[in-house]
Amino acid sequence: MSKTGVNLAVFASGFGSNFSAIVKAVKQNKIKAKSVILVCDKPGALVIKRAQKAKIRVILIRREDFTSRADFEEAIIQRLRNYKINLIALAGFMRILSASFVKLYRNRIMNIHPSLLPDFKGACAIKDAFNHQAASTGVTVHFVDEEVDSGPIILQQEVAITKKDTLVSLEKKIHSVEHKLYPEAIRLFISGKLRLKDGRVCRS
Repeated sequence: MSKTGVNLAVFASGFGSNFSAIVKAVKQNKIKAKSVILVCDKPGALVIKRAQKAKIRVILIRREDFTSRADFEEAIIQRLRNYKINLIALAGFMRILSASFVKLYRNRIMNIHPSLLPDFKGACAIKDAFNHQAASTGVTVHFVDEEVDSGPIILQQEVAITKKDTLVSLEKKIHSVEHKLYPEAIRLFISGKLRLKDGRVCRS
């Protein structure tokens, strides 16, 4: 059964290319989200300009305006409730969400990571794979749990690392895959084709 009426919040802190890929898929009706908002914690982030150009509502919440992470997250939660958000896509959001936040939106928070998890976790995954001289790396979309770069895997795609690759060319290949894989994972969720069984994601 399709998850009709899904309201999507994309969390991003930086450049926003995955945000743009998601919005493009929504506008092309490939992702049938009822509405989309951007949640950003950085006033000067390029993703804000991308959102404004795409006429997507921006919710700017700076961590510096709150005395604690709990208060910061509560402010985010209140705005998510205001917009009846029932799916969150992390797209370069440079803050780790607390266990209580994850619990509140369990199996409704997705993240994209530039490796074939569990390999090369962390913020430098592309560089780590390149420096390790791995034969391949990839992209993973997964549900978020209480651990970093963890949670049930939704989709993965391998990306070969050739002898001709530089770090820059590998980054471009990774990003190209990300911009296809993330919208597809969101589409599968909204269309009701994802279900969890024994902690694993199954597709129907």
